[in-house]
This record gives sequence, structure tokens and C-alpha cells, in this order.
Amino acid sequence: MREFTVQVLQMRESSFRIGLNMGEYIRNKPIVKLLEAITRTEIDYQNMKCIYSSFAPHLLDELEGLSQGLEISSSKAAALFSGYDVPKMESMGCSSIITKDYYVRNYDFSPDFYDGIFSLIQSNTSFASAGYNLQLLGRHDGVNQEGLVAGLHFVSNNGYTTGISPWVAIRVILDQCSSVDDAINMLKEMPHAACYNFSLGDKKGSIAVVEASPEKVHVRRGEVLSCVNHFQDDRLKDKNRVSIGGSVQRNRHLQDLFKSKLTHDEMFDHFRRGDSPIFFTNYEELFGTLHTFSYSYNKSRILTTIAHSNQVLDINFKDWVQGEDIDRDFIQGGIVEK
Repeated sequence: MREFTVQVLQMRESSFRIGLNMGEYIRNKPIVKLLEAITRTEIDYQNMKCIYSSFAPHLLDELEGLSQGLEISSSKAAALFSGYDVPKMESMGCSSIITKDYYVRNYDFSPDFYDGIFSLIQSNTSFASAGYNLQLLGRHDGVNQEGLVAGLHFVSNNGYTTGISPWVAIRVILDQCSSVDDAINMLKEMPHAACYNFSLGDKKGSIAVVEASPEKVHVRRGEVLSCVNHFQDDRLKDKNRVSIGGSVQRNRHLQDLFKSKLTHDEMFDHFRRGDSPIFFTNYEELFGTLHTFSYSYNKSRILTTIAHSNQVLDINFKDWVQGEDIDRDFIQGGIVEK
């Protein structure tokens, strides 16, 4: 087993200062060279600014902070961190269950392409939020102070085009939206780069899965929902990858779990266990479980951990929003490869 660590960062600053602090924090860290290797050297900076100005202008301030924190140009920071016009990414896996009481999910990919940061941020230009960073600015998943929780699920690169990455879409809806309906409306307006599912829930008991491709968006609703890595709406099934057997199998397992009527804690433990049918160790094939994230709407409670860790972050997010910091700087786990 090799060591695996996620840093926990807490920031209560302006959007610019959040970016500045993050830039200073990652300076000389491996993530900068990683992102330089997998992103484009240049993007259409003006078009990116236009899109951000429409959906989340405060993120332009955060990008400027990152630029100054790293002492690089604004256009270079945008290419590295904006999530706009990102080269194709393959094989991300994620499984989630959304009920009217709680949300639980696993994120599956490779530790070699992982920020390793869990952020709790609060500024005066957006809702406070907590979640796992992706490409620094974006989020794999998270929750905001209004009780809206969201996560991304890769489906395919069918119809891939220049647009916003799903991890930036998650960040934008957490920053700007107070309900599932608000998030759905915003996701319908965004220019999506690829085919992704977005799993959503809120404190009012509204839950949904948004199935989004660059050409069209459809919404699934229900009393309890599972979300994996293929489209289930008949109007979008032609966008799925040829081989979706693993995703279908995980979905059947999640639907069987519905019948068990597990509590939030029990479902969280089921997702995070190394012997669980939805915990994977195929890291070399870009399909290993890296973190488990969950949220209880009524209790405003985050439960989250990383692979093979005995450390669980148990956070009352309402208390954090009101100024009570948590006393954890990192989570320690391990990667067991086949």
C-alpha cells in the first residue's frame, strides 16, 4: 500500500484572495507540472471570460488571484485552471445514491490525476461550499450553505467540443444555486464540453440526475435515484460508450441497496469499505476509488473520507458556515493496487 494524502484547506476570503492563497499554496507543488502536462498551452481567453462573466464572474477574480499567487500571466492561469477547452479525459468512474434524506457517492479515477485537496471556502460573492477540488478551480463533488449537493459522473466524449468542463459546472452551481431546480436551469444553459451525468439533491427533498451532452440535456427525477456512468434516458442512450457493462452492474447494485433502507451512516460505510462492490482498486486503468463524499440534509452533516483511511471528516457544515473551523489539516489513506 502506498501513502495517499488529501489536504484540508479552509478559507474565508474574497474570491481574489482565495485564488491568491491557493496559488501560493500550490507553488512548487507537483500539481502545477501535472496540469501543465495535461492542459492546453493556450485557450481562447476572451471567449472563456465571456462565458464566465455570464455564469460566475467571481471565478474570474479567483483566476486572477491564482495568476498572481503563482506569478504567471492571466491567460496562462486560465489555460491551467479554468476548466475551459480541456483535452479529453477518459474512464472516470463515479457511483452515487440520492435520497430525500442524504446523498452518498464514490469518486473513482487515478491518484496520479488528482488534486488531493478538500476545500471549505466562504466569500462575500458566492455561497459557502465544501468539496474536493479538481483542476483547483473545479469540484468533483460538494455541498453549499443552502443545502444543495452535487457530483459529476463521466459518460462519454461523444460529440466532444469546446466548452465548460463538468467539474467547473459543479463549482458554478454550488457557488450560485440554492436548489436543485436552480441547478437544473443553469446546467441547461451551460455549454457542456462532453457527456456527463450530474447527481443533485437539496434540503427541500428535491433530487434529480441531469443527463447532459453538448447537444441536449434531460432530467431524471424520482423518490430515490442512483447515478453511475451511462445515460438512462432513452433520448440520450446513443451517447453512451459501447461498453457500459460495469456501469450497468453498479447501477443494479445501487438499486438493490434502495430496498435495504440504510441510514446515512450505514450507506456511507457501505460505499467506503474496501470490500464493497462499489469500491475499486483498478488505479492503473484509471478506475480506483479515491474518496467517498456524503451529506445529510436535515443534519447539515458532511461525512467524507479517502481510500483505505480510518480517518473520517465529520463536519456540521452549518456550524462551519457560522464561523466554527474544523481541526483537521489532512486525511491520510492508502492506495492498494492490483
